[in-house]
Amino acid sequence: MSKHLSFLAAPLFALAVTGTAPLMAEDAPAADTVVATVNGTEITLGHMILVRSNLPQQYSQLPDEVLFQGVLDQLVNQTVLMQSFDGAMPDRVKTALENEERSLMAAEAIQTVLDSTLSDEVLRAAYEKQYADATPGKEYNAAHILVETEDEARAILSELEGGADFAALAREKSTGPSGPNGGDLGWFSEGMMVPAFEEAVLALDTGGLSAPIETQFGWHVIRLNETRAKDAPTFEDVRADLETELQTEVIQARINQLTEDATIDRSGESGIDPAILKDTSLLEN
Repeated sequence: MSKHLSFLAAPLFALAVTGTAPLMAEDAPAADTVVATVNGTEITLGHMILVRSNLPQQYSQLPDEVLFQGVLDQLVNQTVLMQSFDGAMPDRVKTALENEERSLMAAEAIQTVLDSTLSDEVLRAAYEKQYADATPGKEYNAAHILVETEDEARAILSELEGGADFAALAREKSTGPSGPNGGDLGWFSEGMMVPAFEEAVLALDTGGLSAPIETQFGWHVIRLNETRAKDAPTFEDVRADLETELQTEVIQARINQLTEDATIDRSGESGIDPAILKDTSLLEN
């Protein structure tokens, strides 16, 4: 919101419910239904819907009748202010409108491409390609005791090799957040732990203890409790990720195609100091 119009927001929505139903057209309301006119300038239901859809999230908790009246009041107030402006449209407003049109129409073009490209069948095909023949991964369940020095870690390893209870020793001596839970780290897969720690886990047999391992957190003694096969995720599990990934690919491919086919002359950027973008005074006329 422009800083010059920010004063409108608070009073517009500090409204009491009047109990008067909004005046609507006799026919079923449509986007072009005229809700109000200001000196002949129409305010339509479509205008109101767009304002309502762009309100900050906190306004969604207000009753519909309050929002209806508030949005209509805002548009009426903006319209009388617009009509009161004397003179030609400022260059900064023209430029802002051009940018807004560019942004909105680019978004429409993107949505059109996505709607015609990313069908359910395409997403399922991408899922099959990525996961159907994938080798099942592996998950690890491990525990550790974290201390500050190598000497402490070696002393703990000696105690464990002598028969000390791992969980009890972790609760007593581990400085890590898992200490109160007996050092238990739960299940994790490759890539989730820091490299030195992961390398030590992968080298262990079930029930085995590691030599002291140093990471940025300190010195660890690790016990591998259990391993299991990690099943491939279901289609629904990864659908959103696949969609995001394919959207990026489709959009970039479309942009590449359009820019390759377009006549683009960027010679005007030569010799311009990039810092000039900070100079908003150039927008004043």
